[in-house]
Amino acid sequence: MSKAESKSREEIIPKRITGWRVWFFRLVALTIIPVLLLGLLEVGLRIVGYGFPTNAFIKCEVNGTASYCNNAKFAWRFFHPTVAKKAGSFVFPAHKSNDTYRIFVMGASAAAGTPDGAYCFGRFLQVMLRRRYPQVNFEVINTAMPTINSHVVLNVAKDSTRHQGDLFIVYLGNNEVVGPYGAGTVFTPLSSSLSLIRLGIALKATKLSQLIMNLMETTGLRDDSKVWHGMKTFLEKQVRADEPGLKIVYSHFEKNLQDIRRVVHRSGAKIIFSTVPSNLKDNPPFASLHRPNLTDADLKKWNELYQRGLKFEEAGSYTESAEQYLSAAEIDENYADLQYRLGRCYWVIGEYDKARERYRKAGDLDTLKFRSDTRINEVIRSVAGGRSADGVYLVDAVRVFEENSPHRIPGEELFYEHIHMNFRGDYLIAGAIFRQVEKILPEWIERYKKDEQPLCTEAECARYLAYTAWDKYKITQEVLNVIIKQPPFTNQIYHNRQVGQMEQKLLKDFEDFRSPGALDEIQAQYRWAIQQAPSDWRLYWNYGRFLEYLQDYNSAGEQYRLVLNFVPHRYRAHSKLAFISGMRGNSDEAINYSLKAIQINPVYAEAYYNLGVAYHKQGRFDEAVKCYYKMIRLTPYLAQPYKNLAIALYQQGKISEALETYRSGLKLVPDDLDLHYNLAMILEKQGHRNKAIKELRSALEIDPNSVKTRKALEAILSRK
Repeated sequence: MSKAESKSREEIIPKRITGWRVWFFRLVALTIIPVLLLGLLEVGLRIVGYGFPTNAFIKCEVNGTASYCNNAKFAWRFFHPTVAKKAGSFVFPAHKSNDTYRIFVMGASAAAGTPDGAYCFGRFLQVMLRRRYPQVNFEVINTAMPTINSHVVLNVAKDSTRHQGDLFIVYLGNNEVVGPYGAGTVFTPLSSSLSLIRLGIALKATKLSQLIMNLMETTGLRDDSKVWHGMKTFLEKQVRADEPGLKIVYSHFEKNLQDIRRVVHRSGAKIIFSTVPSNLKDNPPFASLHRPNLTDADLKKWNELYQRGLKFEEAGSYTESAEQYLSAAEIDENYADLQYRLGRCYWVIGEYDKARERYRKAGDLDTLKFRSDTRINEVIRSVAGGRSADGVYLVDAVRVFEENSPHRIPGEELFYEHIHMNFRGDYLIAGAIFRQVEKILPEWIERYKKDEQPLCTEAECARYLAYTAWDKYKITQEVLNVIIKQPPFTNQIYHNRQVGQMEQKLLKDFEDFRSPGALDEIQAQYRWAIQQAPSDWRLYWNYGRFLEYLQDYNSAGEQYRLVLNFVPHRYRAHSKLAFISGMRGNSDEAINYSLKAIQINPVYAEAYYNLGVAYHKQGRFDEAVKCYYKMIRLTPYLAQPYKNLAIALYQQGKISEALETYRSGLKLVPDDLDLHYNLAMILEKQGHRNKAIKELRSALEIDPNSVKTRKALEAILSRK
């Protein structure tokens, strides 16, 4: 072959790539190309509008004004949708007017005002500010929601600083252990790497991540049957005070607070951190554990001393009881209930400093950590203290509560249960924050100050917020039945005594709001408060609930429609109007309102129930059945959807499915009389006499005075 031919051949056949170039191209193929493809997929998903928004706020329009409102799906980044909680409804204009001072409140359920957000400290603060500076528009936007912790709130803070906030108030710390990425969580597990946690949170904001999660649910690789059971969800997640995971929680909490502080500072706004008090005196530990290295012999001796202490305590011999408990503490002082009993003994005999020390220790040793402990509050003071030059301030609510509690030990005077403040508690925190806010308000606001206007009293706040006798009764009823009578409260020492006291209070509250003339007075209180703040949707909401209680459905509907004028995305108001439309016989309207509620919040069980009832009334059984099934999936421990579902199936001639529905309901709600009764009626019609009798007798065990059950049983027994 000639040289010319050889050269030509080399030009035709490309040279083989060798050495580092091979590894470079392999690296590109393994990293950059997949990243580009995933990026293109992410962009495509966003273009077609796939998935849900992940910011804390979403754009909306209210009465022709461009605004932002809370995103009902925001927490889906951190929780399964069926257990994710929501912030209370709020709306604020996209463009802040010159006369507006915008305040964002951030935190969890205590900051949200649980059990009724109408009486959170943020609303007290707004009343106090408006009374002192009536010409200034104070917007207090409460972004707090139950079950979240600092990992979530940091993302709320990042979103909030994009919306011209002047002041941020952070009341946070109760959920650090049980919330996402905590040592005692049932949600996203703890990791020692904060960077890894934040990377995971960032990835969950992508549409690609949402697509993967949806595919996993469709294929059964991800559990989609998660149900929120309240605080009893965490019963198996006990955490000792000396566990290494707790130190990781404290470290993450401190870094998250520092980053919240940094994010707000960069925005040019000021920030107030508050310490987080808890009920030391009147809320015993939820769970206790002995120290892990306790020998059998020491445990036996400890139990003997503890039981002797109990006997002395029950006999009213508190000094002798304390002696036995102290001897037990020498063997094992880590048992939270022991420390609490010591605190109670010292309280009764008047040694209050010792009582305070033991009560606080009991809270720190509680192995179900639903409240902030001493270390959490130390972190808050460390992050916030001594930084006023940077616009960072501290309100020591723990100290405020101590100063306003008998012998400086906070208890039932300020709390409903373990952490949620009652009306007076929220008033005290709001007052402390107000005094700090006044010191840092800009000069343009100071010009409008009414110097002769004193700080709003607690009674005046009650008038402006329409805290009526009915609201007191409603809140007491919810705290007792929804919280106190449920685990883990049922596991607390002295629980029966606490229930008895609350039942007496509930009876008194009921008598107060049902006394002669009280109902008219309550309506007058609502109307007066609405006149003072005609744009306050929460006043219309609570007034509507009161009118609904009185079965004045037309007037209640008017109030709920007014709510939607101010917060059109409040799905609960749509659902309420669906219920009222159904009660008035307008099934089409009920369907429309229910579908709107579901569009806003696709996992709102009540909306599916109302929709099912409306379809049922129209004879659209297949659609009704689907709605009832959906509600059962979301709330399997409620009896009513099982009853309605079984009736719809029976009306379709699906007898065996109806029977199975009743039996499924009784497995989860065994004490429901109607489930037993309805099941018995079908069994009797199908010729299963003995089984029907058994169900009716079970129903009578639940309610021996049930006339319909007794008559049905007598009728069956009388027939051969």
